[in-house]
Amino acid sequence: MLDHLSIQCADTSASAAFYDAVLATIGGGRVIDFGPVVGFGVGGKPEFWIGPPSAGDGFRESHIAFAAPDRAAVRAFFDAAVATGAEVLHEPRLWPEYHPGYYGAFVRDPDGNNVEAVCHTPE
Repeated sequence: MLDHLSIQCADTSASAAFYDAVLATIGGGRVIDFGPVVGFGVGGKPEFWIGPPSAGDGFRESHIAFAAPDRAAVRAFFDAAVATGAEVLHEPRLWPEYHPGYYGAFVRDPDGNNVEAVCHTPE
Protein backbone atom coordinates (compact mmCIF):
# COMPACT_ATOMS: atom_id res chain seq x y z
CA MET A 1 0.00 0.00 0.00
CA LEU A 2 2.83 2.39 -0.84
CA ASP A 3 2.30 5.61 -2.73
CA HIS A 4 6.01 6.16 -3.28
CA LEU A 5 9.43 5.26 -1.91
CA SER A 6 12.61 7.34 -1.87
CA ILE A 7 16.18 6.26 -1.19
CA GLN A 8 19.39 8.24 -0.82
CA CYS A 9 22.29 7.42 -3.16
CA ALA A 10 25.98 8.21 -2.87
CA ASP A 11 26.21 8.74 -6.65
CA THR A 12 22.81 9.64 -8.08
CA SER A 13 24.07 9.48 -11.68
CA ALA A 14 25.40 5.92 -11.27
CA SER A 15 22.22 4.83 -9.50
CA ALA A 16 20.04 6.49 -12.17
CA ALA A 17 21.89 4.58 -14.91
CA PHE A 18 21.41 1.31 -12.96
CA TYR A 19 17.68 1.88 -12.42
CA ASP A 20 17.18 3.08 -16.02
CA ALA A 21 18.56 -0.28 -17.19
CA VAL A 22 16.83 -2.63 -14.77
CA LEU A 23 13.40 -0.98 -14.47
CA ALA A 24 12.95 -0.89 -18.24
CA THR A 25 12.95 -4.71 -18.18
CA ILE A 26 9.86 -4.85 -15.96
CA GLY A 27 7.82 -2.08 -17.59
CA GLY A 28 9.00 0.90 -15.56
CA GLY A 29 11.18 3.85 -16.36
CA ARG A 30 12.32 7.35 -15.61
CA VAL A 31 9.34 9.70 -15.25
CA ILE A 32 10.91 12.92 -14.00
CA ASP A 33 14.22 14.57 -13.23
CA PHE A 34 13.58 17.01 -10.40
CA GLY A 35 16.86 18.78 -9.78
CA PRO A 36 19.24 16.21 -8.30
CA VAL A 37 16.33 13.79 -7.64
CA VAL A 38 15.02 11.24 -10.17
CA GLY A 39 11.55 9.67 -10.12
CA PHE A 40 10.78 6.32 -11.74
CA GLY A 41 7.40 4.73 -12.30
CA VAL A 42 4.77 3.44 -14.69
CA GLY A 43 2.19 5.43 -16.61
CA GLY A 44 3.68 8.81 -15.78
CA LYS A 45 3.42 8.44 -11.97
CA PRO A 46 6.75 8.50 -10.13
CA GLU A 47 6.62 5.85 -7.41
CA PHE A 48 10.30 5.19 -6.77
CA TRP A 49 12.65 8.12 -6.16
CA ILE A 50 16.42 8.36 -5.83
CA GLY A 51 18.46 11.35 -4.74
CA PRO A 52 21.63 12.47 -3.00
CA PRO A 53 22.12 11.97 0.75
CA SER A 54 20.22 14.55 2.76
CA ALA A 55 20.16 13.09 6.27
CA GLY A 56 21.93 10.59 8.48
CA ASP A 57 25.45 9.29 8.63
CA GLY A 58 26.59 6.06 7.09
CA PHE A 59 24.87 3.46 4.99
CA ARG A 60 21.68 1.65 5.96
CA GLU A 61 20.87 -1.19 3.56
CA SER A 62 17.37 -1.30 2.13
CA HIS A 63 15.60 -4.17 0.42
CA ILE A 64 13.55 -3.07 -2.57
CA ALA A 65 11.42 -5.57 -4.50
CA PHE A 66 9.99 -4.58 -7.88
CA ALA A 67 7.02 -6.48 -9.33
CA ALA A 68 7.76 -8.14 -12.66
CA PRO A 69 4.94 -9.14 -15.02
CA ASP A 70 6.40 -12.60 -15.67
CA ARG A 71 9.46 -14.80 -15.12
CA ALA A 72 11.06 -13.69 -18.38
CA ALA A 73 11.04 -10.12 -17.06
CA VAL A 74 12.74 -11.29 -13.84
CA ARG A 75 15.48 -12.87 -15.94
CA ALA A 76 15.77 -9.72 -18.11
CA PHE A 77 16.01 -7.57 -14.95
CA PHE A 78 18.79 -9.81 -13.66
CA ASP A 79 20.67 -9.74 -16.98
CA ALA A 80 20.40 -5.94 -17.19
CA ALA A 81 21.67 -5.58 -13.62
CA VAL A 82 24.63 -7.87 -14.26
CA ALA A 83 25.42 -5.92 -17.44
CA THR A 84 25.75 -2.76 -15.33
CA GLY A 85 28.25 -4.55 -13.08
CA ALA A 86 25.85 -5.21 -10.20
CA GLU A 87 26.88 -7.72 -7.55
CA VAL A 88 24.78 -10.88 -7.80
CA LEU A 89 23.10 -11.92 -4.56
CA HIS A 90 20.82 -14.64 -5.99
CA GLU A 91 20.29 -15.65 -9.61
CA PRO A 92 16.69 -16.01 -10.83
CA ARG A 93 14.99 -19.01 -9.25
CA LEU A 94 11.95 -20.26 -7.41
CA TRP A 95 11.76 -19.49 -3.70
CA PRO A 96 9.28 -22.12 -2.41
CA GLU A 97 10.05 -21.16 1.19
CA TYR A 98 8.17 -17.90 0.48
CA HIS A 99 5.33 -19.53 -1.49
CA PRO A 100 5.15 -22.02 -4.37
CA GLY A 101 5.00 -19.47 -7.22
CA TYR A 102 7.57 -16.98 -5.89
CA TYR A 103 10.22 -16.43 -8.59
CA GLY A 104 12.85 -13.80 -7.92
CA ALA A 105 16.37 -12.54 -8.53
CA PHE A 106 18.43 -10.38 -6.17
CA VAL A 107 21.32 -7.97 -6.90
CA ARG A 108 23.02 -5.02 -5.23
CA ASP A 109 22.53 -1.53 -6.64
CA PRO A 110 25.49 0.89 -6.82
CA ASP A 111 24.91 1.87 -3.18
CA GLY A 112 24.77 -1.69 -1.87
CA ASN A 113 20.99 -1.99 -1.49
CA ASN A 114 19.42 -5.42 -2.01
CA VAL A 115 17.27 -4.98 -5.14
CA GLU A 116 14.92 -7.70 -6.34
CA ALA A 117 12.61 -8.40 -9.25
CA VAL A 118 9.83 -10.83 -8.35
CA CYS A 119 6.95 -12.56 -10.12
CA HIS A 120 4.26 -14.41 -8.19
CA THR A 121 2.61 -16.29 -11.06
CA PRO A 122 3.49 -19.65 -12.62
CA GLU A 123 5.44 -19.74 -15.86
